This record gives sequence, C-alpha cells and structure tokens, in this order.
Amino acid sequence: MMLEAFFISAYTEAMNSYAYRTTGLAIKTLSSFLRAKVRIHGEENLPSGALIFVINHFTRIETLLMPYHIHRLIRMPVWSLAAPELFKGALGTFLDHVGTVSTKNPDRDKLIVRSLLTGDAAWIIFPEGRMVKNRKIIEKGQFAISFAGGRHAPHTGAASLALRTEFYRRRLAKMQRSNPEEVKRLLDRLHIEALEPVLEKKTFIIPVNITYYPIRARENLLSVLASRFVGNLPERALEELMTEGTMLLFGVDVDIRFGAPIAVAPYLGSRIIQKDIGAVRPIDFDEPIASIQAMRRAALRLMKQYMAAIYDMTTVNFDHLFAAMIRERPVDRIAEADLLRRVVYVIACGMKKAGVHRHDTLEESPFHLLTDDRHQRYRDFIELAEEKGVVQKEGGFLIRNRSRFDSVFDFHRVRIDNPLAVMANEIEPLTRLLKRIRRTAWLPRFWVRRRLSRMLIGEALAEFDTDYRCHFLAKECKPVGIGTPLLVRGKFRGTGVLLIHGYMAAPAEVRELALFLGGLGYWVYTPRLRGHGTAPEDLAKRSYMEWIESVERGYAVISGICKNVVVGGFSTGAGLALDLATRVRQINAVFAVAPPLRLQHMSSRFVPAVDAWNRIMKRARMDGAQMAFVENRPENPHINYLRNPISGVREIERLMESVEERLPDLTIPALVVQASDDPVVDPRGSRRIFDLLGSEDKRYMLFHFDRHGILLGPRSNIVHRSIADFIQSVERK
Repeated sequence: MMLEAFFISAYTEAMNSYAYRTTGLAIKTLSSFLRAKVRIHGEENLPSGALIFVINHFTRIETLLMPYHIHRLIRMPVWSLAAPELFKGALGTFLDHVGTVSTKNPDRDKLIVRSLLTGDAAWIIFPEGRMVKNRKIIEKGQFAISFAGGRHAPHTGAASLALRTEFYRRRLAKMQRSNPEEVKRLLDRLHIEALEPVLEKKTFIIPVNITYYPIRARENLLSVLASRFVGNLPERALEELMTEGTMLLFGVDVDIRFGAPIAVAPYLGSRIIQKDIGAVRPIDFDEPIASIQAMRRAALRLMKQYMAAIYDMTTVNFDHLFAAMIRERPVDRIAEADLLRRVVYVIACGMKKAGVHRHDTLEESPFHLLTDDRHQRYRDFIELAEEKGVVQKEGGFLIRNRSRFDSVFDFHRVRIDNPLAVMANEIEPLTRLLKRIRRTAWLPRFWVRRRLSRMLIGEALAEFDTDYRCHFLAKECKPVGIGTPLLVRGKFRGTGVLLIHGYMAAPAEVRELALFLGGLGYWVYTPRLRGHGTAPEDLAKRSYMEWIESVERGYAVISGICKNVVVGGFSTGAGLALDLATRVRQINAVFAVAPPLRLQHMSSRFVPAVDAWNRIMKRARMDGAQMAFVENRPENPHINYLRNPISGVREIERLMESVEERLPDLTIPALVVQASDDPVVDPRGSRRIFDLLGSEDKRYMLFHFDRHGILLGPRSNIVHRSIADFIQSVERK
C-alpha cells in the first residue's frame, strides 16, 4: 500500500503544465516545416467535471496531438494509455512526461479513478484498443475492430472506468452522513485528501472523431532517412513512416470533432447497482460485488453509445464519396462522366438529408466536377486509384478491379496497398449516407441526370427568392419575373443551349432569344448570375468566380437534360460562355455576343483608379469617402441596374484577363457577334477574341447597329436567326 501510494503521489506531481508547454513548443516547432492543418470543431461541447475522451485511432499522430490540443481547451492535465512496448528510450521518457500510462501498469485503474474523482486530470482512451489501419470497424451491422490477428469487439474499458468513478462518487455522497467511517476508509484507500471537490464533479465521456484528408502513402524524407540510417527497418514501421510521414510533410487536413458529452450517472440507475452504492459494508476497489454483471451490461450499453457517436462525427470528404461510389456501382465498366454526376448528386442532395459532417472542400460548389475539376479533387483521387490498380482508364470509362476492394490485404500495409478500401470503409458507420450512395449508384443514368437537373432548377429559384427578399429596394428592384431563371422546354433532347445574360442585367435580357430557339425545338436554360436581378448592393459584393459557379450549375442543368450542349451569352455572359467552353471538353459549340474584352464607356477607364482609392479609404477606415457606385444609363432600364458597382467592373476585367490567355486552346465551332457602333464594347476587342480562337470552324458577324443590346429591340430577330443558323450548322456535322 505504501509503495502504491508513493507511485500515485509521485505520478500526480510529475504531470504538470511544464510537460504541456514542452509539447506545445515541440508542435509549434514541427509546424514550421510540417504541413498538417488542424481544425477543431465542437469545443463548445466540453463540460467541466471528470472527463474521459474516447477517440478513434488511425495513426500515431493522435498520441502527440490530442493531449496537447485537449489541454489547450480544458486547461488541465490530460493523461492517456499506451501499449507497454512504446515505453522505451527517448519515446518512453517523453510519454512519461506528458502523462501516458502503460496499459500493463498494475495500478492503472486506481490511478485513473482517483484522478477522475479529484479532477487532477482528464483521460484519453482509444476504445478500439489499437490503430485500425484499414478503418474496418463494422461487420454485419455491429462494431467489430479489425487488426492483424482478426477482429474483436471494441473495448469497454473507458466505459467501465467511467462507471467505477461515478459509482464511488455516488457511494461517497451517500455514505457522507450515514457511514462517515466508510467515507474515511475509501478516501484513504484512494489517497484522496478532501471529499468536497469529489462531490462537486460529475463524470462524462466525451466522444471524439479524428478524420484525415487526404490519405496518401509514398516514400518521403522520413521513410528514406529511416531506411538509410536504421537499415533493416521493420515492415510495419516503414509503412507508418510512409503513410504518416506523407500526411505530415505533403499536407493533410486533420478534423478533430468533439461530440456531446455523455453523462455516466444515468447508467447506474439499476436497482442492484444502487443497492451496492448504498451498501453499509466496506467495499474495496477491486472487490467483486453483487452488481458486477449489471455494471458490465451498463458498460456495454455505454460503449455502444460512444462508439456510435465517434463514428457519426466522421468528416466526409471527396475521397470517401469517390471510393464508396466506385465500390457500390453494380457494373465494372463505369463512365467517368456518369460517376461524377452521381457523386455531385449525392453532394447536392443526399448529404444534406443524411445529416453528416462535411469537409470544408464539400462546402464549396461541387459542379466543377462536371466541368474542368479545377480544384483537382477527382484527378488526384483517380490517379491514386490507377496507381493502386483499383481502376484502369479506357477512353472515358473506368474498368474496375473489384478484387482490389474485396481481397484481404496485409493489415499493416493496407494504407499503402489499398487506400481506396480504407476510404470506403471509413464511412460504413454512416448508414444514412451509405444508403443514399448505394441507392444513387444503382439508379438508371437518365434518372440521375434528370433528377439532378430538376433539383438544381428548384435550388436556383429558391436562391433567387432569398437574394431578392434580402436585397429588396422598393425604387430600384425590378419585378420578380425579370430575374427568375428560365427553362424553355424543347421538342427533342439532342441539343440544349445554355444561354447567359450580361452584367447588371438578368435572364430577361436573353429571354427573346431563348424563346426563339425554343420555338425551333431546342431546350434552353438561362441561369441567373449571382448578384443580378436583385439590387446593385448585391452585385457589389460578388466576384466573377461566383458568376462562374452560377454558369457551372446551369451547365449541370442543361447537360442533364440534353445529350449535346451549346453555350452562349451576351456581353459579360459571352465572356462566361467562352470561359466555360475553354474548360469543358463536352461542349459542342460556343457563341459570344459582344464579349467585353475592351470597354468603350468613359467611366470604365477610371475604374482602376477609383478601385485603388476605395481600398485606401477602407484601410483608413474612411468608408464615407469611398466611391462604391457610378451612375448607369442603360438601354433597357426595365432590366438593368441604374447604379453600377465599381467592384463589378473590376470583376469583369479579371474574368476577361483569365479568359483571353486560354482562347487559343478553344477548338470547337465558335461564333462571335458584334455591333459595329456598340457604345459599350469596343468592336476591336471582340475581333481580337475571334483572332485568338484556336477553332478551325469560327465565324465573325458584324451587324450595323448603334446599340449594345442587340438581342433586344429593332431587328434583333436577324441576330437570333444568325445564332440559330450557327447551332443548326453544328448539328449537321
């Protein structure tokens, strides 16, 4: 007893804030050259009291990061358990100093219960019992932890320790008046000096999920140096250096998510447990008691609750969705465009209903997957899938090797040899999401296309309604019908037209052309660019990237309805049409009416200077001196804004600068239309666009009009007819 008391007292004194300051300094130093990005979620869920953090275990990184980050949040020592083989050399010394206890320590349980009763420390326990490298924790709907030797149920140790802690807390409270001698005896046995701090606390289990993205494994500086200087490095150690070293050196997002605290006391409610809590006879720490089976059943229920909570908090990312969709598709020959559309459908529709946590990248618009994958989410994933032999690319198809998902891989090499299976396994506990992925994977292709189009049209209408009501100005806002996105239904689904309106305008600007083309049998969709059809203040805060996202959503709509797509637009819409056509190989042709490479209007020449002035005034906090808008005298005041935001003109320039350098790459049939005496767009600019186009089949049409808006008003019908002739000529090829 004296030796045990000495150990507990010495251990408690050794675990001080110095250890955490040292750890923090080490992490900050490492951060200067490591590229891991840690995001903390749910810190508001952390209560005061006796806390056990139960955390999923995928890498050795957790043993370093979690004590440090939890300590920063709760400002008290955080201790943890680790396998006895880790307590060797410098690593063992480090673990001792940051409060890590060997799972084989004979006084382990008493130390944990005592420190939780007194509040000396919070604890980290990995309920899986070891690193689960293949992320396979579900078997036939039940939690089953995979490891090199097979499978086992999650450990109930954290639950048992939490229950024992609260058992003694309740017993001490009950014995305080009726049996003070037992209280004194228990306090002595547990080496607790005062009762009051014990009774003030409650015991909670905090579920924590850690998700890493992306997971890649390759040779890196750490694995190369270790192999060179250590020699015959064990296969297991090399795998960990390749996987975790790559994550740290090449960049990984680490999402740490704290769940709602689980109060332990309600699990002690059974009559037999309450009887032992109030027993008059002395009860020693490890003594078998009548309620032991009831305690074990309670621990099992508690374990299932926190395991479900841990994995419900998985932060879903693009890799999860790609891997799961490839696994769930019922065919081995998978069209890439179809795969991407199904994933976009799940992101746009299924994830909201599944109620899952999403990685930051899934908060952005997913429709770039259907255009050019400009963020390389799919490209990076599919290169890994090809490298690992999961798929082979043939033209626009993926040929899946199903055995790469189904085969049993060496547990300690699975993150290197079969990372896609790891990704797919990780979201298996998210049953609602997985059900939606499976359902989407089995749906007919045409159903997914049309369902996605209908959903996006509904979202576009809802988005406009929200923006309109938010920015409504009685004297400036046009009628709702001016800004409403328009779908013109055609007779055939062969060719559809994506038609984009111009700056400071709305879909009504191109309605006449849309109806004309619809009369010829074409499906036409005219999306609303964000910031348009509402008020100038709305437009002033938008960027051209938001306009691009509006166009990409429009492309998703019309490409889901029709087999072939022609994209075109007026003025800024023409620039956006050219932008889309340079990025999307599936587009069949493009037409640009008055593309704004060079602006004629005098006010536009002063925009750079005014924009710079506004930025200076903003930094000086002199908002009243800023010049946010200039007067606009449009040809169609029933459609266009009467005030032009300076920031918007700058966005047009940025758009056209990005488009101009890519025009030589555009090789599809193209039509450029311009008015000879356009007061807004310099014809020399549209001619330069035409000259830069890399298309062999390209046409330049100059109409002798003295206005900018040649799609409306007198003789606009001849412009409509010319555009229709161009589309029909493309169809005939």
